[in-house]
Amino acid sequence: LKSDGTLITAGANAYGQCNVGNWTGIVKMVTSYDHTLGIRADGTVVAVGDNYYGQCDVGNWTDIICIGAGLHHTVGIKFDGTVIAVGFNRYGQCDAGDWTDIVQVAAGSHHTVGLKSDGTVVAVGDNKYGQCNINGWTDIIQVAAGVYHTAGLKSDGTVVAVGYNYYGACDIGGWMNITQAATGWSHTVGLKSDRTVVAVGDNQYGQCNVNDWEDIIQIAANGYQR
Repeated sequence: LKSDGTLITAGANAYGQCNVGNWTGIVKMVTSYDHTLGIRADGTVVAVGDNYYGQCDVGNWTDIICIGAGLHHTVGIKFDGTVIAVGFNRYGQCDAGDWTDIVQVAAGSHHTVGLKSDGTVVAVGDNKYGQCNINGWTDIIQVAAGVYHTAGLKSDGTVVAVGYNYYGACDIGGWMNITQAATGWSHTVGLKSDRTVVAVGDNQYGQCNVNDWEDIIQIAANGYQR
């Protein structure tokens, strides 16, 4: 996302997910496995890419302040704190129509997580690995949804996580002074207040080799594998 509200992209484009050359007025953007979304300054949303399940059917969305992109579904928060969702819904990951007071959303492979204004969290969708078991969470200021796990950043700089943990992606109990969390396929990344980075989980491709990073101000983690 450029300062003039346009986007540049690179990479696989089999579904047209990189065809954003004519987008203007974009203030926020998210990417998923095969689709790309942008919020315009007027609160409308644009989308390109795979639309087999209707995950790009956002042309009539208005008053949107935040969006999340799952594997095959899309979620948006409206100005009034309610949520709308489109796309693949076999696991109920789009069943967030009764949510209120939502300030942030995150979308995993087949689950959706919402952060409420009071610091509690709600979740719907696939819960095979316990990735939606967030009912006891409090004092959360940011949520992140991996493919099969969920992480929450607490106001005291610690992190909580639930879900698939075969590779240790949820082993964040000792983290402190975290200012941002990101979740990938089976790894979790944390940005610390001193601008260093920590990571746990699957490291098959070196995705957790962040120990020497410094002066970092934002982190991201890829959520899908081919």
